[in-house]
Amino acid sequence: MIFVLSGPSGSGKTTLRDLLLKDRALKKILVKSVSFTTRPKRLGEKEGKDYFFISEGSFNDLRKNKRILEWTRYLGYYYGTKKDLIEASFKKNKNVLLCLDFKGAKRIKEIYPQEAVTIFIIPPSLKELRKRIEGRSRSTGEEEVLKRISRAEKELKNIFAYDYSLENINLSQAVKKLKGIILKNVIQ
Repeated sequence: MIFVLSGPSGSGKTTLRDLLLKDRALKKILVKSVSFTTRPKRLGEKEGKDYFFISEGSFNDLRKNKRILEWTRYLGYYYGTKKDLIEASFKKNKNVLLCLDFKGAKRIKEIYPQEAVTIFIIPPSLKELRKRIEGRSRSTGEEEVLKRISRAEKELKNIFAYDYSLENINLSQAVKKLKGIILKNVIQ
């Protein structure tokens, strides 16, 4: 199975993904997809663990050679899912966990209609979302915050296109609910 977490920037999808991957029951059956990106590496990020950091030219070559399943451009940078990772995970009987935007979730669902489960993470409110985005980094400028809030408002309109949605108010409750969704779909 492929589990796709989507939600606005600051909704907590990456935190939820990381907590799910640390869960004893899930880490035996679930692997994280590491995406390609053309954005610069941030402090503390590791090549191959957080992203595969590549040039825009390399990204375009991978797209042309059909080595990227889905891709998007966000805040001026490209992000894409590595096709080889999904195929290798399936061969090892592992389920894959992805964090994608709406366009990416839709594309994965088109390619893998029976295997893909899409889950939308809802932030508690736009006010809380703004607080989370601003709290991530002191260097996040007002213009970027406004772009992310505007995009969040658009993303929230697509919530009904997902298989599941859950509100991320309480982190431990959200993890429990996500774990339940994953186990339910793996066992079926």
